[in-house]
Amino acid sequence: MSRISVNRKKVKLKALLGIRARLVLLALMLVAPLMLDRIRSLETTRAKQVATTLSEFSQLAQHSADAQREVIASVQAVLKSAAYIHASAAKLGRGCDIMRASLQISNLPWIRTLSVVGSDGRIQCSTKPDFVGLDLSDRSYFKDARQSRAFVVSDYLFSRASRQPIIVAAYPVSAVDGGDDAVMVGAINLDWMSQIMAGLGGRPGISAVLIDSEGTVLATSSDQASMIGGPMENRALWSAIAAKEAKADGNTGSVSVTAPDGTRHAVSFARVGSTGSRLVISVDESKIASATNRDIRTAYLQLAFVCLFVLLGALVAAERIIVQPITMMAAAAQRFGRGDWSARATRSGLPAEFVPLARAFNAMAAKLAERERELIATNDRLTVIASLDMLSGLANRRGFQSRLDFEWLKARQSGHELALLMIDVDHFKLFNDTYGHPEGDSCLARLGEILSGIAHDTMGFAARYGGEEFCLLLPDLNAAMALRVGEMVRAAVTDLAMPHATSPHQQITVSIGVACATPTENQPATDLIEAADAALYAAKHRGRNAVVEHGLVKVAGGGLSLAS
Repeated sequence: MSRISVNRKKVKLKALLGIRARLVLLALMLVAPLMLDRIRSLETTRAKQVATTLSEFSQLAQHSADAQREVIASVQAVLKSAAYIHASAAKLGRGCDIMRASLQISNLPWIRTLSVVGSDGRIQCSTKPDFVGLDLSDRSYFKDARQSRAFVVSDYLFSRASRQPIIVAAYPVSAVDGGDDAVMVGAINLDWMSQIMAGLGGRPGISAVLIDSEGTVLATSSDQASMIGGPMENRALWSAIAAKEAKADGNTGSVSVTAPDGTRHAVSFARVGSTGSRLVISVDESKIASATNRDIRTAYLQLAFVCLFVLLGALVAAERIIVQPITMMAAAAQRFGRGDWSARATRSGLPAEFVPLARAFNAMAAKLAERERELIATNDRLTVIASLDMLSGLANRRGFQSRLDFEWLKARQSGHELALLMIDVDHFKLFNDTYGHPEGDSCLARLGEILSGIAHDTMGFAARYGGEEFCLLLPDLNAAMALRVGEMVRAAVTDLAMPHATSPHQQITVSIGVACATPTENQPATDLIEAADAALYAAKHRGRNAVVEHGLVKVAGGGLSLAS
Protein backbone atom coordinates (compact mmCIF):
# COMPACT_ATOMS: atom_id res chain seq x y z
CA MET A 1 0.00 0.00 0.00
CA SER A 2 2.84 2.37 0.87
CA ARG A 3 4.56 1.53 -2.42
CA ILE A 4 1.40 2.55 -4.37
CA SER A 5 1.33 5.86 -2.50
CA VAL A 6 4.97 6.51 -3.33
CA ASN A 7 4.38 5.74 -6.99
CA ARG A 8 1.45 8.17 -7.13
CA LYS A 9 3.63 10.91 -5.63
CA LYS A 10 6.29 10.23 -8.24
CA VAL A 11 3.73 10.54 -11.04
CA LYS A 12 2.51 13.85 -9.67
CA LEU A 13 6.07 15.14 -9.29
CA LYS A 14 6.90 14.19 -12.87
CA ALA A 15 3.77 15.99 -14.10
CA LEU A 16 4.72 19.04 -12.08
CA LEU A 17 8.35 19.00 -13.25
CA GLY A 18 7.63 18.26 -16.90
CA ILE A 19 9.72 19.64 -19.74
CA ARG A 20 7.59 22.79 -20.07
CA ALA A 21 7.90 23.64 -16.37
CA ARG A 22 11.65 23.03 -16.45
CA LEU A 23 12.11 25.35 -19.44
CA VAL A 24 10.11 28.07 -17.74
CA LEU A 25 12.15 27.81 -14.53
CA LEU A 26 15.43 27.88 -16.49
CA ALA A 27 14.36 31.00 -18.41
CA LEU A 28 13.35 32.75 -15.22
CA MET A 29 16.64 31.86 -13.52
CA LEU A 30 18.67 33.25 -16.44
CA VAL A 31 16.66 36.30 -17.46
CA ALA A 32 14.83 37.59 -14.40
CA PRO A 33 17.88 38.76 -12.34
CA LEU A 34 19.33 40.66 -15.31
CA MET A 35 16.03 42.31 -16.16
CA LEU A 36 15.28 43.26 -12.55
CA ASP A 37 18.74 44.82 -12.19
CA ARG A 38 18.13 46.89 -15.31
CA ILE A 39 14.76 48.00 -13.99
CA ARG A 40 16.30 49.17 -10.71
CA SER A 41 18.91 51.13 -12.65
CA LEU A 42 16.21 52.80 -14.75
CA GLU A 43 14.19 53.73 -11.67
CA THR A 44 17.29 55.40 -10.16
CA THR A 45 17.78 57.33 -13.41
CA ARG A 46 14.14 58.47 -13.31
CA ALA A 47 14.50 59.82 -9.77
CA LYS A 48 17.62 61.76 -10.82
CA GLN A 49 15.81 63.23 -13.85
CA VAL A 50 12.94 64.50 -11.73
CA ALA A 51 15.32 65.99 -9.15
CA THR A 52 17.44 67.70 -11.85
CA THR A 53 14.39 69.15 -13.61
CA LEU A 54 12.90 70.42 -10.36
CA SER A 55 16.21 72.04 -9.38
CA GLU A 56 16.50 73.70 -12.79
CA PHE A 57 13.00 75.08 -12.71
CA SER A 58 13.29 76.12 -9.07
CA GLN A 59 16.12 78.40 -10.12
CA LEU A 60 14.05 79.67 -13.05
CA ALA A 61 11.13 80.25 -10.69
CA GLN A 62 13.34 82.28 -8.38
CA HIS A 63 14.61 84.37 -11.31
CA SER A 64 11.07 84.90 -12.61
CA ALA A 65 9.87 85.86 -9.13
CA ASP A 66 12.73 88.37 -8.92
CA ALA A 67 11.64 89.78 -12.28
CA GLN A 68 8.07 90.07 -11.02
CA ARG A 69 9.36 91.82 -7.93
CA GLU A 70 11.20 94.29 -10.14
CA VAL A 71 7.95 95.00 -12.01
CA ILE A 72 6.11 95.57 -8.72
CA ALA A 73 8.99 97.69 -7.44
CA SER A 74 8.96 99.79 -10.61
CA VAL A 75 5.20 100.25 -10.26
CA GLN A 76 5.74 101.35 -6.66
CA ALA A 77 8.39 103.83 -7.81
CA VAL A 78 6.08 105.23 -10.48
CA LEU A 79 3.21 105.62 -8.01
CA LYS A 80 5.51 107.27 -5.48
CA SER A 81 6.76 109.71 -8.13
CA ALA A 82 3.18 110.37 -9.16
CA ALA A 83 2.31 111.05 -5.51
CA TYR A 84 5.11 113.64 -5.28
CA ILE A 85 4.01 115.26 -8.55
CA HIS A 86 0.38 115.35 -7.44
CA ALA A 87 1.21 116.79 -4.00
CA SER A 88 3.34 119.53 -5.56
CA ALA A 89 1.04 120.33 -8.47
CA ALA A 90 -2.11 120.31 -6.35
CA LYS A 91 -0.87 123.42 -4.58
CA LEU A 92 -0.75 125.15 -7.96
CA GLY A 93 -4.28 124.03 -8.84
CA ARG A 94 -3.13 122.11 -11.93
CA GLY A 95 -2.30 118.71 -10.41
CA CYS A 96 -4.09 116.59 -13.02
CA ASP A 97 -2.63 118.32 -16.09
CA ILE A 98 0.87 118.29 -14.71
CA MET A 99 0.64 114.62 -13.73
CA ARG A 100 -0.58 113.60 -17.20
CA ALA A 101 2.21 115.59 -18.84
CA SER A 102 4.88 114.22 -16.51
CA LEU A 103 3.91 110.53 -16.65
CA GLN A 104 3.62 109.03 -20.14
CA ILE A 105 1.87 105.64 -19.73
CA SER A 106 2.96 104.57 -23.21
CA ASN A 107 6.52 104.38 -21.87
CA LEU A 108 5.41 102.13 -19.01
CA PRO A 109 4.19 98.88 -20.68
CA TRP A 110 3.42 97.22 -17.35
CA ILE A 111 0.94 99.95 -16.30
CA ARG A 112 -2.42 100.29 -18.07
CA THR A 113 -3.74 103.39 -16.32
CA LEU A 114 -2.69 105.78 -13.59
CA SER A 115 -5.36 107.57 -11.52
CA VAL A 116 -5.74 109.88 -8.52
CA VAL A 117 -8.50 108.78 -6.13
CA GLY A 118 -9.84 111.37 -3.65
CA SER A 119 -10.66 110.77 -0.02
CA ASP A 120 -14.27 110.05 -1.02
CA GLY A 121 -13.13 107.12 -3.18
CA ARG A 122 -13.88 108.76 -6.54
CA ILE A 123 -11.31 109.14 -9.30
CA GLN A 124 -10.37 112.81 -9.59
CA CYS A 125 -7.77 112.51 -12.32
CA SER A 126 -6.72 109.71 -14.66
CA THR A 127 -4.56 109.04 -17.69
CA LYS A 128 -7.87 107.88 -19.20
CA PRO A 129 -10.35 110.78 -18.77
CA ASP A 130 -13.31 108.38 -19.07
CA PHE A 131 -12.40 106.96 -15.66
CA VAL A 132 -12.88 110.31 -13.86
CA GLY A 133 -15.74 110.07 -11.37
CA LEU A 134 -15.58 106.28 -11.00
CA ASP A 135 -16.28 105.22 -7.40
CA LEU A 136 -13.59 102.99 -5.85
CA SER A 137 -14.49 103.60 -2.21
CA ASP A 138 -15.44 99.95 -1.63
CA ARG A 139 -12.24 98.51 -3.11
CA SER A 140 -10.10 96.82 -0.44
CA TYR A 141 -6.82 98.08 -1.91
CA PHE A 142 -8.04 101.69 -1.57
CA LYS A 143 -9.04 101.14 2.04
CA ASP A 144 -5.80 99.30 2.90
CA ALA A 145 -3.61 101.99 1.32
CA ARG A 146 -5.31 104.79 3.29
CA GLN A 147 -5.24 102.85 6.53
CA SER A 148 -1.66 101.57 6.29
CA ARG A 149 -0.31 104.68 4.54
CA ALA A 150 1.88 102.31 2.54
CA PHE A 151 2.17 100.69 -0.88
CA VAL A 152 -0.55 98.02 -1.47
CA VAL A 153 -1.11 95.50 -4.29
CA SER A 154 -4.57 93.95 -4.78
CA ASP A 155 -5.57 90.40 -5.68
CA TYR A 156 -6.99 89.55 -9.10
CA LEU A 157 -10.13 91.54 -10.02
CA PHE A 158 -12.06 93.00 -12.95
CA SER A 159 -11.75 96.70 -13.77
CA ARG A 160 -15.07 98.49 -13.35
CA ALA A 161 -14.22 100.82 -16.21
CA SER A 162 -12.65 98.52 -18.80
CA ARG A 163 -14.08 95.18 -17.55
CA GLN A 164 -10.64 93.69 -18.11
CA PRO A 165 -8.78 91.41 -15.67
CA ILE A 166 -6.17 93.37 -13.71
CA ILE A 167 -4.38 93.69 -10.42
CA VAL A 168 -4.14 97.16 -8.92
CA ALA A 169 -1.35 98.87 -6.99
CA ALA A 170 -2.18 101.76 -4.65
CA TYR A 171 0.10 104.34 -2.98
CA PRO A 172 -1.31 106.98 -0.55
CA VAL A 173 -0.22 110.56 -1.22
CA SER A 174 -0.18 111.00 2.57
CA ALA A 175 3.00 108.89 2.60
CA VAL A 176 4.84 111.85 0.97
CA ASP A 177 2.53 114.68 2.04
CA GLY A 178 0.72 114.14 5.31
CA GLY A 179 -1.92 116.72 4.48
CA ASP A 180 -3.27 115.05 1.32
CA ASP A 181 -5.76 112.13 1.61
CA ALA A 182 -5.65 111.18 -2.08
CA VAL A 183 -4.42 107.77 -3.23
CA MET A 184 -2.44 107.08 -6.41
CA VAL A 185 -3.81 103.96 -8.18
CA GLY A 186 -2.15 102.06 -11.04
CA ALA A 187 -3.64 99.14 -12.98
CA ILE A 188 -0.93 96.55 -13.71
CA ASN A 189 -0.96 94.91 -17.16
CA LEU A 190 -1.15 91.13 -16.67
CA ASP A 191 -0.01 90.53 -20.26
CA TRP A 192 3.33 92.10 -19.42
CA MET A 193 3.65 89.83 -16.38
CA SER A 194 2.92 86.80 -18.57
CA GLN A 195 5.70 87.86 -20.97
CA ILE A 196 8.19 87.72 -18.11
CA MET A 197 7.18 84.07 -17.59
CA ALA A 198 7.53 83.12 -21.27
CA GLY A 199 10.69 81.15 -20.59
CA LEU A 200 8.88 78.83 -18.19
CA GLY A 201 6.48 77.30 -20.70
CA GLY A 202 6.62 75.04 -23.71
CA ARG A 203 7.88 71.89 -22.01
CA PRO A 204 5.60 68.89 -21.42
CA GLY A 205 4.86 68.25 -17.78
CA ILE A 206 5.89 71.77 -16.65
CA SER A 207 3.25 74.24 -15.41
CA ALA A 208 4.24 77.78 -14.31
CA VAL A 209 1.61 80.18 -12.92
CA LEU A 210 1.53 83.40 -10.92
CA ILE A 211 -1.36 83.29 -8.43
CA ASP A 212 -2.75 85.84 -6.00
CA SER A 213 -3.50 85.23 -2.33
CA GLU A 214 -6.84 83.56 -3.21
CA GLY A 215 -5.33 81.13 -5.71
CA THR A 216 -6.51 83.00 -8.85
CA VAL A 217 -4.14 82.75 -11.82
CA LEU A 218 -2.68 86.19 -12.64
CA ALA A 219 -0.13 85.28 -15.29
CA THR A 220 1.31 82.22 -16.98
CA SER A 221 3.25 81.19 -20.05
CA SER A 222 1.66 81.72 -23.47
CA ASP A 223 0.83 78.03 -23.99
CA GLN A 224 -1.40 78.12 -20.87
CA ALA A 225 -2.91 81.60 -21.34
CA SER A 226 -6.48 80.27 -21.06
CA MET A 227 -5.91 79.71 -17.32
CA ILE A 228 -5.55 83.46 -16.59
CA GLY A 229 -8.40 84.73 -14.45
CA GLY A 230 -9.56 81.30 -13.34
CA PRO A 231 -8.88 79.47 -10.08
CA MET A 232 -5.89 77.21 -9.78
CA GLU A 233 -7.04 73.87 -11.23
CA ASN A 234 -5.32 71.70 -8.64
CA ARG A 235 -6.86 72.88 -5.36
CA ALA A 236 -4.94 70.20 -3.45
CA LEU A 237 -1.74 71.89 -4.66
CA TRP A 238 -2.98 75.27 -3.43
CA SER A 239 -3.79 73.79 0.00
CA ALA A 240 -0.34 72.16 0.19
CA ILE A 241 1.40 75.46 -0.60
CA ALA A 242 -0.60 77.31 2.05
CA ALA A 243 0.19 74.64 4.65
CA LYS A 244 3.91 74.70 3.75
CA GLU A 245 4.05 78.50 4.11
CA ALA A 246 2.29 78.30 7.47
CA LYS A 247 4.94 75.90 8.83
CA ALA A 248 8.08 77.47 7.34
CA ASP A 249 9.67 80.91 7.23
CA GLY A 250 10.88 82.65 4.07
CA ASN A 251 9.43 83.37 0.66
CA THR A 252 10.29 80.11 -1.12
CA GLY A 253 9.57 76.42 -0.63
CA SER A 254 8.77 73.10 -2.28
CA VAL A 255 6.13 70.41 -1.77
CA SER A 256 5.13 67.08 -3.32
CA VAL A 257 1.46 66.62 -4.22
CA THR A 258 -0.66 63.83 -5.70
CA ALA A 259 -3.08 65.16 -8.35
CA PRO A 260 -6.71 63.91 -8.61
CA ASP A 261 -5.67 61.68 -11.54
CA GLY A 262 -3.09 59.94 -9.32
CA THR A 263 0.05 61.52 -10.82
CA ARG A 264 2.81 62.88 -8.58
CA HIS A 265 3.81 66.54 -8.88
CA ALA A 266 6.96 68.14 -7.45
CA VAL A 267 6.19 71.81 -6.77
CA SER A 268 8.43 74.81 -6.13
CA PHE A 269 7.01 78.24 -5.21
CA ALA A 270 8.34 81.72 -4.51
CA ARG A 271 6.46 84.70 -3.08
CA VAL A 272 6.61 88.02 -4.96
CA GLY A 273 7.68 90.68 -2.47
CA SER A 274 5.22 93.42 -1.33
CA THR A 275 2.28 91.35 -2.65
CA GLY A 276 0.26 88.27 -1.75
CA SER A 277 1.22 86.70 -5.09
CA ARG A 278 3.24 83.52 -5.55
CA LEU A 279 5.03 82.07 -8.53
CA VAL A 280 4.34 78.31 -8.65
CA ILE A 281 6.26 75.79 -10.76
CA SER A 282 4.68 72.32 -10.96
CA VAL A 283 6.60 69.37 -12.44
CA ASP A 284 4.61 66.28 -13.48
CA GLU A 285 7.02 63.49 -12.61
CA SER A 286 5.40 61.00 -14.97
CA LYS A 287 5.80 63.29 -18.01
CA ILE A 288 9.32 64.48 -17.14
CA ALA A 289 10.51 60.90 -16.82
CA SER A 290 8.30 59.59 -19.62
CA ALA A 291 11.24 58.26 -21.64
CA THR A 292 12.65 56.42 -18.64
CA ASN A 293 9.16 55.15 -17.77
CA ARG A 294 8.88 53.77 -21.27
CA ASP A 295 12.22 52.02 -20.85
CA ILE A 296 11.04 50.54 -17.55
CA ARG A 297 7.80 49.35 -19.11
CA THR A 298 9.79 47.93 -22.02
CA ALA A 299 12.03 46.03 -19.61
CA TYR A 300 9.01 44.51 -17.88
CA LEU A 301 7.50 43.64 -21.25
CA GLN A 302 10.74 42.03 -22.38
CA LEU A 303 10.82 39.91 -19.24
CA ALA A 304 7.21 38.88 -19.77
CA PHE A 305 7.86 38.22 -23.46
CA VAL A 306 10.74 35.84 -22.77
CA CYS A 307 8.67 33.85 -20.27
CA LEU A 308 5.71 33.84 -22.63
CA PHE A 309 7.85 32.70 -25.54
CA VAL A 310 9.07 29.70 -23.56
CA LEU A 311 5.54 28.82 -22.52
CA LEU A 312 4.27 29.12 -26.08
CA GLY A 313 7.06 26.88 -27.35
CA ALA A 314 6.04 24.19 -24.86
CA LEU A 315 2.32 24.48 -25.57
CA VAL A 316 2.23 25.02 -29.33
CA ALA A 317 2.03 21.33 -30.22
CA ALA A 318 -0.96 20.63 -27.98
CA GLU A 319 -2.57 23.87 -29.15
CA ARG A 320 -2.40 23.02 -32.85
CA ILE A 321 -3.32 19.34 -32.51
CA ILE A 322 -6.19 19.50 -29.98
CA VAL A 323 -7.23 22.94 -28.71
CA GLN A 324 -7.40 24.80 -32.02
CA PRO A 325 -9.64 22.25 -33.81
CA ILE A 326 -12.01 22.11 -30.84
CA THR A 327 -12.14 25.91 -30.73
CA MET A 328 -12.95 26.11 -34.45
CA MET A 329 -15.75 23.59 -34.09
CA ALA A 330 -17.14 25.36 -31.02
CA ALA A 331 -17.06 28.75 -32.82
CA ALA A 332 -18.99 27.32 -35.77
CA ALA A 333 -21.57 25.80 -33.42
CA GLN A 334 -21.94 29.12 -31.54
CA ARG A 335 -22.44 31.06 -34.79
CA PHE A 336 -25.03 28.55 -35.89
CA GLY A 337 -26.75 28.78 -32.50
CA ARG A 338 -26.93 32.61 -32.82
CA GLY A 339 -28.84 32.25 -36.09
CA ASP A 340 -26.05 32.32 -38.69
CA TRP A 341 -27.37 29.45 -40.81
CA SER A 342 -24.41 29.68 -43.20
CA ALA A 343 -21.95 28.78 -40.42
CA ARG A 344 -19.91 25.69 -41.30
CA ALA A 345 -16.87 23.99 -39.85
CA THR A 346 -13.82 24.54 -42.08
CA ARG A 347 -12.10 21.25 -42.80
CA SER A 348 -8.92 22.74 -44.24
CA GLY A 349 -6.15 22.77 -41.67
CA LEU A 350 -7.89 20.29 -39.38
CA PRO A 351 -6.10 17.15 -38.28
CA ALA A 352 -7.40 14.02 -40.04
CA GLU A 353 -9.04 12.80 -36.82
CA PHE A 354 -11.37 15.84 -36.76
CA VAL A 355 -12.47 15.74 -40.42
CA PRO A 356 -15.34 13.17 -39.90
CA LEU A 357 -16.68 15.28 -37.02
CA ALA A 358 -16.59 18.45 -39.15
CA ARG A 359 -18.34 16.63 -42.03
CA ALA A 360 -21.13 15.40 -39.72
CA PHE A 361 -21.58 18.85 -38.22
CA ASN A 362 -21.86 20.50 -41.65
CA ALA A 363 -24.48 17.96 -42.81
CA MET A 364 -26.54 18.55 -39.68
CA ALA A 365 -26.24 22.34 -40.08
CA ALA A 366 -27.40 22.18 -43.71
CA LYS A 367 -30.54 20.20 -42.79
CA LEU A 368 -31.39 22.49 -39.88
CA ALA A 369 -30.89 25.59 -42.04
CA GLU A 370 -33.24 24.20 -44.71
CA ARG A 371 -35.91 23.46 -42.11
CA GLU A 372 -35.50 26.95 -40.64
CA ARG A 373 -35.99 28.57 -44.06
CA GLU A 374 -39.15 26.55 -44.61
CA LEU A 375 -40.45 27.52 -41.18
CA ILE A 376 -39.76 31.23 -41.81
CA ALA A 377 -41.54 31.09 -45.17
CA THR A 378 -44.54 29.38 -43.57
CA ASN A 379 -44.67 31.95 -40.78
CA ASP A 380 -44.50 34.77 -43.33
CA ARG A 381 -47.44 33.33 -45.23
CA LEU A 382 -49.44 32.92 -42.02
CA THR A 383 -48.62 36.48 -41.01
CA VAL A 384 -49.87 37.81 -44.34
CA ILE A 385 -53.05 35.74 -44.10
CA ALA A 386 -53.65 36.87 -40.52
CA SER A 387 -53.35 40.54 -41.58
CA LEU A 388 -55.61 40.32 -44.69
CA ASP A 389 -59.37 40.74 -45.00
CA MET A 390 -60.43 38.11 -47.50
CA LEU A 391 -63.71 39.82 -48.46
CA SER A 392 -62.41 43.27 -49.42
CA GLY A 393 -58.90 42.25 -50.36
CA LEU A 394 -57.55 44.95 -48.04
CA ALA A 395 -55.63 44.69 -44.79
CA ASN A 396 -57.72 43.85 -41.75
CA ARG A 397 -57.76 45.73 -38.46
CA ARG A 398 -54.66 43.95 -37.20
CA GLY A 399 -52.73 44.81 -40.36
CA PHE A 400 -53.94 48.41 -40.18
CA GLN A 401 -52.81 48.79 -36.56
CA SER A 402 -49.36 47.47 -37.40
CA ARG A 403 -49.05 49.89 -40.36
CA LEU A 404 -50.36 52.81 -38.28
CA ASP A 405 -47.75 52.21 -35.58
CA PHE A 406 -45.02 52.16 -38.22
CA GLU A 407 -46.18 55.32 -40.03
CA TRP A 408 -46.75 57.11 -36.70
CA LEU A 409 -43.18 56.44 -35.57
CA LYS A 410 -41.83 57.40 -39.00
CA ALA A 411 -43.77 60.70 -38.99
CA ARG A 412 -42.63 61.48 -35.44
CA GLN A 413 -38.99 61.00 -36.41
CA SER A 414 -39.25 63.03 -39.63
CA GLY A 415 -41.59 65.73 -38.28
CA HIS A 416 -44.06 65.18 -41.16
CA GLU A 417 -47.85 65.07 -40.93
CA LEU A 418 -49.97 61.91 -41.01
CA ALA A 419 -53.61 61.87 -42.16
CA LEU A 420 -56.31 59.24 -41.57
CA LEU A 421 -59.69 58.78 -43.27
CA MET A 422 -62.36 56.75 -41.45
CA ILE A 423 -65.01 55.64 -44.00
CA ASP A 424 -68.39 54.18 -43.10
CA VAL A 425 -71.11 52.91 -45.50
CA ASP A 426 -74.32 54.84 -44.82
CA HIS A 427 -77.36 52.74 -43.68
CA PHE A 428 -75.51 49.49 -44.43
CA LYS A 429 -77.66 47.46 -42.01
CA LEU A 430 -80.78 48.50 -43.92
CA PHE A 431 -79.00 47.56 -47.17
CA ASN A 432 -78.28 44.07 -45.83
CA ASP A 433 -81.84 43.69 -44.56
CA THR A 434 -83.25 44.79 -47.92
CA TYR A 435 -80.94 43.07 -50.42
CA GLY A 436 -79.45 40.27 -48.38
CA HIS A 437 -75.95 39.51 -47.12
CA PRO A 438 -74.52 38.32 -50.47
CA GLU A 439 -75.27 41.74 -51.96
CA GLY A 440 -73.82 43.37 -48.83
CA ASP A 441 -70.61 41.38 -49.28
CA SER A 442 -70.48 42.38 -52.94
CA CYS A 443 -70.88 46.02 -51.94
CA LEU A 444 -67.98 45.79 -49.46
CA ALA A 445 -65.81 44.06 -52.05
CA ARG A 446 -66.40 46.86 -54.58
CA LEU A 447 -65.58 49.46 -51.95
CA GLY A 448 -62.37 47.58 -51.27
CA GLU A 449 -61.44 47.80 -54.95
CA ILE A 450 -62.07 51.56 -54.98
CA LEU A 451 -60.00 52.17 -51.84
CA SER A 452 -57.19 49.93 -53.10
CA GLY A 453 -56.93 52.00 -56.30
CA ILE A 454 -57.01 55.34 -54.47
CA ALA A 455 -54.43 54.10 -51.93
CA HIS A 456 -52.16 53.11 -54.81
CA ASP A 457 -52.54 56.55 -56.46
CA THR A 458 -51.95 58.50 -53.23
CA MET A 459 -49.17 56.29 -51.79
CA GLY A 460 -51.56 55.48 -48.93
CA PHE A 461 -52.64 52.34 -47.09
CA ALA A 462 -56.22 51.08 -47.12
CA ALA A 463 -57.78 48.62 -44.68
CA ARG A 464 -61.13 47.28 -43.56
CA TYR A 465 -61.45 48.45 -39.97
CA GLY A 466 -64.46 46.29 -39.17
CA GLY A 467 -68.00 45.60 -40.51
CA GLU A 468 -68.85 48.31 -43.01
CA GLU A 469 -66.13 50.66 -41.75
CA PHE A 470 -62.94 51.24 -43.76
CA CYS A 471 -59.87 53.45 -43.23
CA LEU A 472 -57.28 55.06 -45.46
CA LEU A 473 -53.88 56.07 -43.99
CA LEU A 474 -52.15 58.91 -45.88
CA PRO A 475 -48.51 59.71 -44.93
CA ASP A 476 -47.02 63.15 -45.62
CA LEU A 477 -50.40 64.78 -46.37
CA ASN A 478 -51.81 67.86 -44.65
CA ALA A 479 -55.46 68.36 -43.75
CA ALA A 480 -56.39 70.16 -46.99
CA MET A 481 -54.92 67.44 -49.19
CA ALA A 482 -56.51 64.72 -47.05
CA LEU A 483 -59.92 66.40 -47.49
CA ARG A 484 -59.46 66.30 -51.26
CA VAL A 485 -58.67 62.59 -51.10
CA GLY A 486 -61.78 62.12 -48.96
CA GLU A 487 -63.85 63.83 -51.63
CA MET A 488 -62.28 61.51 -54.23
CA VAL A 489 -63.42 58.51 -52.20
CA ARG A 490 -66.93 59.87 -51.66
CA ALA A 491 -67.30 60.74 -55.35
CA ALA A 492 -65.97 57.37 -56.49
CA VAL A 493 -68.54 55.56 -54.31
CA THR A 494 -71.31 57.81 -55.62
CA ASP A 495 -70.24 57.04 -59.20
CA LEU A 496 -70.85 53.35 -58.53
CA ALA A 497 -74.59 54.19 -58.47
CA MET A 498 -75.36 51.10 -56.42
CA PRO A 499 -79.15 51.19 -55.64
CA HIS A 500 -80.14 51.54 -51.96
CA ALA A 501 -83.92 51.95 -51.76
CA THR A 502 -83.98 52.47 -47.99
CA SER A 503 -81.38 55.27 -48.07
CA PRO A 504 -82.45 58.93 -48.37
CA HIS A 505 -79.99 59.19 -51.27
CA GLN A 506 -81.47 56.10 -53.01
CA GLN A 507 -77.97 54.71 -53.60
CA ILE A 508 -74.91 53.57 -51.67
CA THR A 509 -73.04 56.52 -50.10
CA VAL A 510 -70.31 56.86 -47.53
CA SER A 511 -69.57 59.24 -44.67
CA ILE A 512 -65.93 60.12 -44.18
CA GLY A 513 -64.09 61.53 -41.16
CA VAL A 514 -60.68 63.11 -41.77
CA ALA A 515 -58.00 63.72 -39.13
CA CYS A 516 -54.46 64.99 -39.53
CA ALA A 517 -51.67 65.31 -36.97
CA THR A 518 -47.93 65.81 -36.58
CA PRO A 519 -46.99 63.16 -33.99
CA THR A 520 -45.18 64.29 -30.83
CA GLU A 521 -42.99 62.36 -28.40
CA ASN A 522 -45.66 61.49 -25.82
CA GLN A 523 -48.72 61.41 -28.10
CA PRO A 524 -50.20 57.93 -28.82
CA ALA A 525 -51.35 56.88 -32.29
CA THR A 526 -54.83 56.20 -30.89
CA ASP A 527 -55.36 59.98 -30.73
CA LEU A 528 -55.44 60.05 -34.54
CA ILE A 529 -58.04 57.25 -34.65
CA GLU A 530 -60.19 59.01 -32.04
CA ALA A 531 -60.01 62.26 -34.01
CA ALA A 532 -61.02 60.51 -37.26
CA ASP A 533 -63.87 58.73 -35.44
CA ALA A 534 -65.07 62.06 -34.08
CA ALA A 535 -64.96 63.53 -37.59
CA LEU A 536 -66.91 60.51 -38.94
CA TYR A 537 -69.55 61.03 -36.25
CA ALA A 538 -69.79 64.67 -37.30
CA ALA A 539 -70.20 63.65 -40.95
CA LYS A 540 -73.09 61.33 -40.04
CA HIS A 541 -74.59 64.05 -37.86
CA ARG A 542 -74.60 66.39 -40.88
CA GLY A 543 -76.76 64.02 -42.89
CA ARG A 544 -74.21 61.47 -44.19
CA ASN A 545 -72.69 61.37 -47.67
CA ALA A 546 -70.23 64.00 -46.43
CA VAL A 547 -66.55 64.53 -45.68
CA VAL A 548 -65.71 66.26 -42.38
CA GLU A 549 -62.28 67.06 -40.91
CA HIS A 550 -61.40 67.24 -37.24
CA GLY A 551 -57.90 68.16 -36.10
CA LEU A 552 -55.80 67.44 -33.05
CA VAL A 553 -55.31 70.68 -31.13
CA LYS A 554 -52.96 71.22 -28.17
CA VAL A 555 -54.60 72.86 -25.17
CA ALA A 556 -53.23 74.38 -21.94
CA GLY A 557 -51.43 71.87 -19.72
CA GLY A 558 -50.10 69.84 -22.64
CA GLY A 559 -53.30 67.85 -23.30
CA LEU A 560 -55.12 67.31 -26.60
CA SER A 561 -58.61 68.13 -27.78
CA LEU A 562 -60.55 67.76 -31.01
CA ALA A 563 -61.48 70.67 -33.22
CA SER A 564 -63.40 70.70 -36.47
